[in-house]
Amino acid sequence: MPGPRPSQPWPQHTIRLAKRRRTRTQMAAIPPRTPVLLLALAVAALGCHAVEPPKQERTALQSFLAALPHERDLGWNSPSAPSACLWPGVTCDASNATVVAVRLPGVGLAGALPTGKLGELRGLHTLSLRNNRLFGAIPADFFALPLLHSLYLQGNRLSGSIPPDVAGLAELRHLALYDNHLSGEIPAALAGLRELRLLRLDGNRLSGGLQSLSGLQRLEVFNVSDNQLAGAVPASLERFPPESFAGNLRLCGEPLDKPCPSPGGGVVPPVQEKKRKRLSGTAVAAIAVGAAAGALLVLILLVLCFVRSRRDDAAASGDDRNKAPTPATPVRGHTLTPSTVSGEMTDLTSSKEIPSAAGGGAAEMMRSRLVFMGGGGYSFDLEDLLRASAEVLGNGVAGPTYRATLEDGTTVAVKRLKNVAAERQEFASAVETLGRVQHRNLLPVRGYYFSSDEKLLVADFLPEGSLSAALHGSSGSGRRPMDWNTRKRAALSAARGVAHLHAAHNLTHGNLKSSNLLLRHGDPEGAALSDYSLQHLFSPPPSSVQGSVGGYRAPELVDARRPTFKSDIYSLGVLFLEILTGRSPTAASTGVGDSGVSSDLPRWVQSVVREEWTAEVFDEELVSLDGGSAEEEMVALLQVAMACAATPPDARPDASEVVRMVEEIGVRHGRATTEDRVQGASEEEEQSWGTPTGTRATS
Repeated sequence: MPGPRPSQPWPQHTIRLAKRRRTRTQMAAIPPRTPVLLLALAVAALGCHAVEPPKQERTALQSFLAALPHERDLGWNSPSAPSACLWPGVTCDASNATVVAVRLPGVGLAGALPTGKLGELRGLHTLSLRNNRLFGAIPADFFALPLLHSLYLQGNRLSGSIPPDVAGLAELRHLALYDNHLSGEIPAALAGLRELRLLRLDGNRLSGGLQSLSGLQRLEVFNVSDNQLAGAVPASLERFPPESFAGNLRLCGEPLDKPCPSPGGGVVPPVQEKKRKRLSGTAVAAIAVGAAAGALLVLILLVLCFVRSRRDDAAASGDDRNKAPTPATPVRGHTLTPSTVSGEMTDLTSSKEIPSAAGGGAAEMMRSRLVFMGGGGYSFDLEDLLRASAEVLGNGVAGPTYRATLEDGTTVAVKRLKNVAAERQEFASAVETLGRVQHRNLLPVRGYYFSSDEKLLVADFLPEGSLSAALHGSSGSGRRPMDWNTRKRAALSAARGVAHLHAAHNLTHGNLKSSNLLLRHGDPEGAALSDYSLQHLFSPPPSSVQGSVGGYRAPELVDARRPTFKSDIYSLGVLFLEILTGRSPTAASTGVGDSGVSSDLPRWVQSVVREEWTAEVFDEELVSLDGGSAEEEMVALLQVAMACAATPPDARPDASEVVRMVEEIGVRHGRATTEDRVQGASEEEEQSWGTPTGTRATS
């Protein structure tokens, strides 16, 4: 199919290329299958079936979830559910032979914990059910897991006593039961847990003494504050700060600076005093007045301290309630390792922590939820995200993007949106619409967070980086030159992604540029577009910002918040020119127009072609890599790019036409396979996942 006519006439010399003789190669004979090959295939097939935990473990997980109402559909009980090792919140060992971790924090589990379910997971190492709405007693089978080393049940409404069966967890290292309704005495069985590093029992109704914990010599994090404990603090626990024991009025000894009563009943032996002269009435009155004044002063100081404490609590960025690198134990409500960033996040480029919140926004952030839309298999919550280590990947007009690595090794991309004008309901509706967009060439949005101060988007992290970095990155950063085949497939990926947005969801991209086309390792046609269909959520940008993205913007587009199908096609054409020339449109005004002023990338390319310098258009790095063997294909893509970047919007082709033209470039020149064409067609015929309500095109 011939390409569309460009907006400007093309000199005839640009398409008079010397025809190269094409030689036909014969198909190599396929050797007959041998018994050895069949045996290898059979072994591989058997191996594919040996990647599933035992049936009783899968059944135990499904029955556990079925017994508890929950807000989020985790997909465990679906008849078409994949291997249990791929379920959200479930982790298996390296060989997928057994389940080793179940992490379901903050997923809305409600009700009494069922017994006889998770106890079937005999290889379980980590169990986290924190921050749900669970009540009742802790099941006894939790304490019969021989390999369990981390148990996190904090932030629920669990009641009853801590069972003596806890002695069965000989490998236990982390036990977090704080912020529940547990009562009774601390069992002596805890003294047998010699490997215990973290013990958090604060915020319960525990009574009795602490002598049963005196043998825990390896503790690093310890807190029993806000209970009803009594008696002396054991000498082995005196190394922890007073905050570890606060709120227990009947505790005494070090480090509380509160002496314990002697065995005889007195605090200290009374001091023998000599008889003194009786004070006069005036002296007594003076002492009374002074005491009253002192009491009033103390009261004022206490009120000031209380107000200051409340302000500090409101400004705190989060509460690391599980782990700490030092033996220090936190005051309840403060963090062990704060994940803080400056108030307005002006120093994000040097921050090592994911941004939490500014000022009073932290309290609201901790009260809100991180909402997932399914498909990514993620099960972390906002607290996990705020503790994640982070690296700034880029900072665009919409806001900075971070690579966040959680404590369990999960890596995601987090975008912090700036200048969002949409209200909560509009924001949630728009982002959930994007969550239904599923296509190989579009990066899926997995989750979001909304508060008055912070708006975050969570997506998959693609470590290969963006097309912009691959084209323009410095050689010292490890950048590998992109050959023609890789560039052509990146162009095809971008076209297919835009076509799917337009045809299947009636959405525009609105922010199409090379830094938003992310590459996939080993999959040149799997590049994915990101940051799509978000423009209508933002406040109007200042004129200086509008000019900064003008290299990709269609000339007729006045308001960037109202992109059209045709403005997307213009941006796609500029992206193709960037692939061909190796020049960045935002910094590529290197040519000189008829008026003597610098022109944008499409006009510069036209001026070069008009002067019959076509060879000067293509990237020197690209020409040197391919040695001119792909010159015909490069000229064909150049024609498509200039048609897309035509000044009149009506002269630009539709996205589906662009896909067809780019696919036919390889076919016409003998480079694409039939499989490529079939795969491209099938992807354009994908069904929509629902009727979207996001950024609509006005055509």
